[in-house]
This record gives sequence, structure tokens and C-alpha cells, in this order.
Amino acid sequence: MSATLARLRKLFDDPILVRDGKGSAPTPLAESLAAPVRDLLTGVETLLAQQDSFDPATATRAFSLIANDHITMTFLQPFIARLATQAPGIRLTIHPTSDDSIDQLRRHKVDLLIIPREEFAEHAQFPHSVLFRDRYLVAIDRDHPEIGEKITLEQFSTLPYLAATSGHRRSLADMQLDFLGIPRNVEITTGPGVAPFLVRGTRLITLVHERLGRLIAEPAGIRLLDPPTPKTLSSTEIMVWTTRTEPDAGHRWLRNALVQLAESEPNGVTSCPNTAYTGPTAVSPPTGQ
Repeated sequence: MSATLARLRKLFDDPILVRDGKGSAPTPLAESLAAPVRDLLTGVETLLAQQDSFDPATATRAFSLIANDHITMTFLQPFIARLATQAPGIRLTIHPTSDDSIDQLRRHKVDLLIIPREEFAEHAQFPHSVLFRDRYLVAIDRDHPEIGEKITLEQFSTLPYLAATSGHRRSLADMQLDFLGIPRNVEITTGPGVAPFLVRGTRLITLVHERLGRLIAEPAGIRLLDPPTPKTLSSTEIMVWTTRTEPDAGHRWLRNALVQLAESEPNGVTSCPNTAYTGPTAVSPPTGQ
């Protein structure tokens, strides 16, 4: 490293790195070189990847994804189960979503990001594909003393409500309820992964994605009901990657496998009878890329 740094300093007639406390910091010239050098390397990788071939049955490869807990449990789990027999050499690292998930994708720290389209306003700037649309249902204790076969709007607005947040972000469901002007009696706030497990034995109500709700209803001791809202509360999950990995044969295999999984295994998601939500954080149902 020292020899390489010495050659760079001679080539550019610049220190490149300077002392900064106990560490080192790049000079302004070094910072200005970062973007064009990265572009050059990306171009070389793209050129080499175009000649690549990929056989999942024999390939040894590691991929990294970002996805929230309910996507991992309900959507990615069947894919993980198939890897052992169909692609035994493939290794997956699944990172939870965070406030810097999009930045991690942009800096090529991960291969794929699975995220609600409504949470990523800049998704059109990236290559992406729609996977599926998932609606929200009301989750209550299966023996809730006050709610029968349906929940009324008054009950929804007055019964104790469990709100789910992810990081510093409110849930899409709560954002949509706010847009529709539907009040809630929020008593507890927690993460979306544990929310439906906390309503058993209480008067609490919460909202849960249908895929997750149908998967955990029995062990969680909950019932699922249609929300008493004039429009369907939903999210549209998309898969996002970067132009750097676009032509890579292994990456194409991964993307195609996930698209095929989304098309073949709806995991119990059903069509909803009421009109789809059309507020500022929602979009039309998926029709393709």
C-alpha cells in the first residue's frame, strides 16, 4: 500500500492522503478522482460481465439483498428453500432495511433492494421490476370481545391501536390512513415484525400485510378482517438494482428467479373488493416493469 501510494503521489504530484488526527483523509484532488475512477472500473466490469455465463446448479457465488422481515418470511423463504437443491453453491446475505438502504444500493454495497415502491420516490432512476402488491388487513385477537365478523369505522378509530414503525419512518398503512383522514387511538408503537404477535389477549387492533397475516394467524392467535376504509390500503413491492450489475449473468439469474417466484407463489394474497388507495404515497397496481 505504501509503494502504491508513493507512485500515485508522484503521478499526480499531490499527497493524495494526509494525516487527520489518528487517521488519514483524502485531499481535494483525491476526492475529485473517486467518481471518474469508479465509472472506469464499472465500465470494465460491465465489459467483462457481458461475456459471462452462469449455471446455478454448479456456480459458487454470494449475493446480498436488503429486505424487511415480512418480505423475508413470506416471499424469500420459498426461494431460500429451493437453493439447497437447485443452486447449492449460492450463498445469500439478507440485510434488514434501514434508513440508509437506498444509499447502500447506490454505493454497490448490496446486489438487490426489495422495497415498497411508495417508499422510494426515485426508483425510476434505477433498473427495477415490480414483484407483487400486498394489501393491509386488520389484525385482532381471535376472541376479541367487541368485534364480530366485521370491524366498523367507529371501532377502528376508538379501540386501542398498535402502530408499527420501521426506523424513523411511519408505516405506509398509517400514512395512507392519515391521507384518508381516519383517526386512531394509538396506545402502543413498535416494530412491524412483532406488532401482530402483541394483540393476542388484548383489545388492541393493528394493521398487517396480508401475506404475513395469513402465515402467522394461527400461531399468533389472531383474526384478520378487511379494514373499514373507503379505499384499499396496500403497498407495491419492487426489486431494485444498479446499472453496474445489469448485464451480469449471475445477477440476471437471481432477478429472474425472484420475478418467477412472485408470479408463481402469491402466498394467499387475494384481490380486494374495494377501490385501491390513490393517495400521494400509493400507485396503481403493478402491470410490469
